[in-house]
Amino acid sequence: MLKHTASLPAAVARLPGWGRLLSPRYWPTWAGLGVLRLLSLLPFRLQLGVGAGLGAVLRRLPLRFVHIARRNIELCLPELGAPARRRLLNRHFASLGIALLEIAAAWWWPTERLQKVSRIEGLEHLREALARGHGAILLTAHLTPLEIGGRILAAATPVNIIYRPTKNEALTYVLSRRRSCNGGHAIPRDDIRAMVGALKSNECVWYAPDQSYRKKGAEMVSLFGIPAATNTATSRIARMTGAAVLPFFVERLPGTAGYRAVIQPPLANFPSDSPRADAERFHRLIEAQIRSVPDQYLWIHRRFKGLTADYPDYYGRKLPLVVSAPPPSAASPAA
Repeated sequence: MLKHTASLPAAVARLPGWGRLLSPRYWPTWAGLGVLRLLSLLPFRLQLGVGAGLGAVLRRLPLRFVHIARRNIELCLPELGAPARRRLLNRHFASLGIALLEIAAAWWWPTERLQKVSRIEGLEHLREALARGHGAILLTAHLTPLEIGGRILAAATPVNIIYRPTKNEALTYVLSRRRSCNGGHAIPRDDIRAMVGALKSNECVWYAPDQSYRKKGAEMVSLFGIPAATNTATSRIARMTGAAVLPFFVERLPGTAGYRAVIQPPLANFPSDSPRADAERFHRLIEAQIRSVPDQYLWIHRRFKGLTADYPDYYGRKLPLVVSAPPPSAASPAA
């Protein structure tokens, strides 16, 4: 059994006190969480239906992230015709609505209920990696079943879950508590010391460094042929700790079949001498997963933001619908 390097009380101590959490500005948040808690009690089939219906409503509202999702699909999958892109956009918002209900399931379902609709493959790869004694990084991406994927993983093995605290303190408090109560241990993404400490204690860390990143150490790394500001810290952390790096993806299966989580074998020769090449390699894995379940990628994220002011504004309203990928010579080696 793995032992967490930081206790839950220590993590919670960094969160605001109840006086602030119960202030009027957070009442809508608590009301929304209460609704989510009630929705978690619905039968699985009904949860899927309610989520898909909610997504259909969001798709038809004049929201900025509808434009962002449409634009990302145009950029990344230019081979699709306009009708196919519209269908994918509709399916994506159904997936987003379901993902909201999956947050309720991930936070409040009993483990026994979760295991009835999920399976995890490749645990032997994780056990073999931990047997080396240097910890393991489960490298994942922001797909819509991300939250329930973390819970499926935590139900199978102790895991440190790297998360991004939100500006909403009440939501951050509940997120940290629920993830820590269900077999995981929540670590804020900027707490690199805690992450490294967990790996040096031969623990498992669940890490999703695939979103736009423009802080120190960021590099422009190709995703679907388009340079994207990328966090390349995975290579440095792996080199510092000796941790094995294993790709981990979760997909929502058709109908009411539930979820399939897969831990792949450790990446060979990782890290290399080039953090950029390592990030390229991970991006090729993400691309393959997206093409497998394209509606389940988080298309509403502005992934293609640049590091400098002269980088194209792909989310402006006056740009052409599709951009061409760079020539093959401009891309780094694939996985």
